[in-house]
Amino acid sequence: MTDDLSANRDKMRANLAMWDERVPIHVGSEMYANEEFKRGGLTIADYELEEVGDLRGKTLVHLQCHFGQDTSSWARAGAKSVTGLDFSPAAVKAANKLASDIGIDAKFVESDVYDALETLPDAPYDIVYTGRGALIWLPDLPRWAQIVTALLKPGGLFYIREHHPFPYIFDEDPAVASPRLKYHYFNDEALHDNTPGSYTDLEAKTTKNESYEWTHTIGELITALADAGLVVDLMKERDAIGYQSLGALVQGDDGMWRMPGDLHGSLPLEYTLRARKPG
Repeated sequence: MTDDLSANRDKMRANLAMWDERVPIHVGSEMYANEEFKRGGLTIADYELEEVGDLRGKTLVHLQCHFGQDTSSWARAGAKSVTGLDFSPAAVKAANKLASDIGIDAKFVESDVYDALETLPDAPYDIVYTGRGALIWLPDLPRWAQIVTALLKPGGLFYIREHHPFPYIFDEDPAVASPRLKYHYFNDEALHDNTPGSYTDLEAKTTKNESYEWTHTIGELITALADAGLVVDLMKERDAIGYQSLGALVQGDDGMWRMPGDLHGSLPLEYTLRARKPG
């Protein structure tokens, strides 16, 4: 581990305990609708498929895959082989069960993302994918970007769909009806939380509530990827998100959450980014 990672080892252990406890809550939640997912469909958006492009013959690894819905979706969408990596033993166990239940040939590896080069069995890959809600759990973004680059074949593609960091400056309490400034956008310190429950069920009974998050600006992300040798060729900011991250958001017929009425489009809520490793 780098010095930065070593300094945050205890915080990362707390995060692991928190996630392990929440996996079964998420698997059984209405938000993830796991039984419905088993019957078919994708948890990745049409625009993700369009921006990634042709999957035929491609190998894909999904970093920080949670219990594997997005990973299995890439297999359903046509990837030749898919591998998911997550640091939570509970998540990997649930991901393997999900893949088995739906007949998807996928591999799931229990590993911290910073150890991915030592633990992933089939590197390098054609595509490295990272989904929503992943980057805030990473204390060292430059090191992560170097690992992403090393996991890619020459000419390979990195793609991420992620929550936009800008709304993180606002109070996330669902009871706050309009955005209220609470945090700094430029922040080098870990944000500590000890709130029980989960984003899928605020009333869930939990005991492992200690967690730490590291916010990263868009500039930090792009710079880390560029310094690691990747060439960014697409970034799109989006005005919708998959859950009620702010109390002001309202849910549309498509299930996505947006700012209401005249405020529609006033905040970036998600983004997608694509980068390539020179061939």
